[in-house]
Amino acid sequence: MEPKIYLSIAHMGGGEMQFIQEAFDTNWVVPLGPNVDGFEGDLQGYLGGDKHIVALSSGTAAIHLGLIQLGVRPGDEVICQSFTFSASANPIMYLGATPVFVDSELDTWNMCPVLLEEAIRDRIAVTGKKPRAIIPVHLYGMPAKMEQILEVAGRYGIPVLEDAAEALGSRYKGQFCGTFGEFACLSFNGNKIITTSGGGALVCRSADEAGVTKFLATQARDNAPHYQHSSVGYNYRLSNICAGIGRGQMLVLNQHIAARRENNQKYMQMLKNAPGISFQDNPSTDFESNKWLTCIIIDPQKAGYTREDLRKKMEEHNIETRPLWKPMHLQPIFHEYPFYGNGTSEALFNYGLCLPSHPTLTQHDLQRVVELTLPSIVGHR
Repeated sequence: MEPKIYLSIAHMGGGEMQFIQEAFDTNWVVPLGPNVDGFEGDLQGYLGGDKHIVALSSGTAAIHLGLIQLGVRPGDEVICQSFTFSASANPIMYLGATPVFVDSELDTWNMCPVLLEEAIRDRIAVTGKKPRAIIPVHLYGMPAKMEQILEVAGRYGIPVLEDAAEALGSRYKGQFCGTFGEFACLSFNGNKIITTSGGGALVCRSADEAGVTKFLATQARDNAPHYQHSSVGYNYRLSNICAGIGRGQMLVLNQHIAARRENNQKYMQMLKNAPGISFQDNPSTDFESNKWLTCIIIDPQKAGYTREDLRKKMEEHNIETRPLWKPMHLQPIFHEYPFYGNGTSEALFNYGLCLPSHPTLTQHDLQRVVELTLPSIVGHR
């Protein structure tokens, strides 16, 4: 059997060891340290503007701390995109709040602005108060329709926390994802555009908010010579070693994005005549996805096979693929919570598949994936 082709794996650029070795040489092997400061500065320089970055242990931690600073408390409601990974919604539950799920639109597969407003109006009518926050997600690197989402949010005075975990380097109307909301989360998990092995960051509007984030992320220790705590804190800071990996990864971020975009273009070209296969793609020049993952939709009537037929065939040939995210409103843990939908995310889940997309794919790897996607290989139903 040929070597395994993975869906999305970390790829070191070569510069990481310089920063890691420096941490060992100076004995900065604990949380915090020069690499953490440097990594935050690298991210701030990359995103530009007046944002302030706090490096954390995960993107989930970033969403949690962002929601805390937006004042989310037990009994509140938070609107969340349904078509996403559970980490977008879990922090709502950490705080004893109620998630309200909103379906996607077909252009970007992200939060539908029309359904968002419908949800806001209905929750006000049902509960007598507006939701505390809105969490749109830039899924698979594709920017959400932020202009429309922010317009709706602004009219009702509801803050937006962007989940940009999959979208570092993506732009909407020339502006980087992760810089639109009051807060935004980034993720550096092992399968993301860049990695710190595990890690994330909260993008803040001000130095004061960044300061509060750091305080909460380091067990909320008060300014005293002894250990004194007046608030509940969390152990959420990124380690100096992991931040060193991140500093090295920032040196190759643009190359990683270019490689994933190139993979996406090759897939689209090689499968352009394949019946029943369509791609998630930029709806217009306003959208510049980093193409974190190349995703396809399979029409079984035209292709002659289902999503599961293809996934299993890939698995047989040592190729890792993955169904698109199962929507949150279909998850057992979230099924009882409010949902405002039109069937879009359910259809995407039923018919969609993520293809191998990491930067080190070879032409032979791509050819293996493409050949198995052709109906003559999978077999007509």
